[in-house]
Amino acid sequence: MEIKIIRSQKRKKTVSARMVDGILVVRAPAHLSDTELQPMVERLKTRIARRETQKSLDDSILQRRAQALNRRYFGGKLKWQSIRWVTNQNRRAGSCTPADGTIRISHRLNDMPAFVRDYVIMHELAHLKEPNHGKKFWKLVNRYPKTERARGYLMAIGMEQLEE
Repeated sequence: MEIKIIRSQKRKKTVSARMVDGILVVRAPAHLSDTELQPMVERLKTRIARRETQKSLDDSILQRRAQALNRRYFGGKLKWQSIRWVTNQNRRAGSCTPADGTIRISHRLNDMPAFVRDYVIMHELAHLKEPNHGKKFWKLVNRYPKTERARGYLMAIGMEQLEE
C-alpha cells in the first residue's frame, strides 16, 4: 500500500488517514517524529485495509450458501438471524451465537477453496442445533462429505485445532 504523509503546523494532536486514488494519505502534526508517527501509521493502515476488505465482501453470498447447505444437510429446518463476513476474526474461521442466531465468518475464508468455506458454514450451522462440540455436533457436521479434508486444510494454516 502506497502511503503519503502530509505534515501540518496547524494540526496539534490528531493523526488521520483516508484512501485517495489508491494511496493512503496520512495527515499528521508537523512536530511528530517519524519514530512517533510510525506505529500510528501502521494502526491506521490496518484499520483502512480492514474497512476496504469489508466493502468487498458480500454477505448475500454467505446467505445463499447457508440456505443451500441447510436444505441439503438439515432438511431446511435450521433458522438464523444473520450470517455475515467479519474482519476481526483472524485465528477463528467462524463463530455462532445460537441464542440469537447470528453466524460470523472470517474474511480470511473469502480467498480459500469453496469446500473450506462450505465446511465452516456447515460447522456454524450445526451449532444452531448443538451449541457444543460433542458427539451429536460432530455427527451433524460430518454429514458434509469434505469435513475431514477441510479441517486438515484449516489445521495446516492454524485456524482449527483437533478437538475430537
